[in-house]
Amino acid sequence: MIFLRLYLLAGLVFHKAVWEGLKRRPGRPAEAAKPPSRRRLLIRAVKIGILLGIACQVFLPDVLPMLDQSLPLRVAGTALYTLGLTLAVAGRVQLGTNWSDIEVGRVASEHQVVCHGVYRYLRHPIYVGDLALLIGLELALNSWLVAAAAMLVPPVLAKAVQEERTLRQALLGYEEYARRTKRFIPFII
Repeated sequence: MIFLRLYLLAGLVFHKAVWEGLKRRPGRPAEAAKPPSRRRLLIRAVKIGILLGIACQVFLPDVLPMLDQSLPLRVAGTALYTLGLTLAVAGRVQLGTNWSDIEVGRVASEHQVVCHGVYRYLRHPIYVGDLALLIGLELALNSWLVAAAAMLVPPVLAKAVQEERTLRQALLGYEEYARRTKRFIPFII
């Protein structure tokens, strides 16, 4: 059980390290040097709070356990977590300098449509991966907090749809890309 918890924590640390490392790499356009808005500060605080809460949960005994005999649930959750982690990190790496922080949510003039790698099969691998990672983590921890993670699905998917409106207007070729690529689940949705 300790190995599972260490694996889950290591995945979270790796995910965060990739984001922070790619956010600060050379060649990435600098964000405007203005103080962050209250909205951006709130989003940052919520993200940090969720991350710290999850990191703490990994070290606690089962929080709101779902099953007494939880091995199959933990195995399925770990598989979903691993898939989500892989998908989110691959999506972030493949997006490269075309990525904008959710706190900023802008399309820069140098951004281009990315349609290789995981983006060949779905338009929002980072959102889908992060949701799968969170839901899988809660299942791997045998926790009813999976319901709270599942409650994130509608607003995250709505955010993806909202982003697409902007991308259709701002990026040449995005409309064609959207016609041939599924939004959330390859070959299905």
